[in-house]
Amino acid sequence: MTSTTLDLPPWPYSRWVAHRGAGKLAPENTLAAFRLGASHGYRMFECDVKLSADGVPFLLHDATLQRTTNARTKLGKGNSAVAGDHPWSTLAQLDAGSWHSRAFAGEHLPTLDNIAAFCIRNGYHLNIEIKPTPGLERHTGEVVAQHAARLWAGQAVPPLLTSFAVEALRGAQEAEAELPRGLLLDTLWTGWVETALTLDCKAIVCNHALWDRSSVTQAQSAGFRTLSYTVNDEWAAQRLVDLGTDGIITDRVDLFSPA
Repeated sequence: MTSTTLDLPPWPYSRWVAHRGAGKLAPENTLAAFRLGASHGYRMFECDVKLSADGVPFLLHDATLQRTTNARTKLGKGNSAVAGDHPWSTLAQLDAGSWHSRAFAGEHLPTLDNIAAFCIRNGYHLNIEIKPTPGLERHTGEVVAQHAARLWAGQAVPPLLTSFAVEALRGAQEAEAELPRGLLLDTLWTGWVETALTLDCKAIVCNHALWDRSSVTQAQSAGFRTLSYTVNDEWAAQRLVDLGTDGIITDRVDLFSPA
């Protein structure tokens, strides 16, 4: 892309973003993953945040607990597998590391407060994907934004809030309009540009295969930064660099040097 295409406000975030902390090298969305990603030189991280039943924002990708915790054995039969059905006091007791490997046994689900403290103390940047329990999209957006605004108050670079859920972004916009937002897309559905403009988004975050010269130009002409997930091959990363995109979210923290 030519420099004239990029006449946008300064973008304070890193091009390279570690997916869920350290991709697949550590249990996703844990402090251990963030520490491992940082050991590979990453200074920006992506994570998924949802709410416990009593309103605590914490890190988890799936709607349910089975894949990345020991909930099946810890909670027992007859208890809901939906993460958002449980209070934080219950979720905090789960093992979120053993499923990955023995080296991470006993790793806990972190709260957004935990991750904020780690990032702020080390000068790292964060992309928070708002991952609501189905039916709680707007409320989750509101609460996550409120917590993010409190946690990063006075910091030069706030977290970037993104979501596939339009209502979650709308909730974040209404609660804390000054926090930057990004619309996540797995398809370029009709009206994506108009929706992102209505939400006053700063970025579009696409499945990397959706970006081509036309879609990048369309997004940048509308004033959006262009980010991609989840990029794990050198040829794909180079294609995105050549297209002039702004951010690459990757699992391969061991392959790509953020420098």
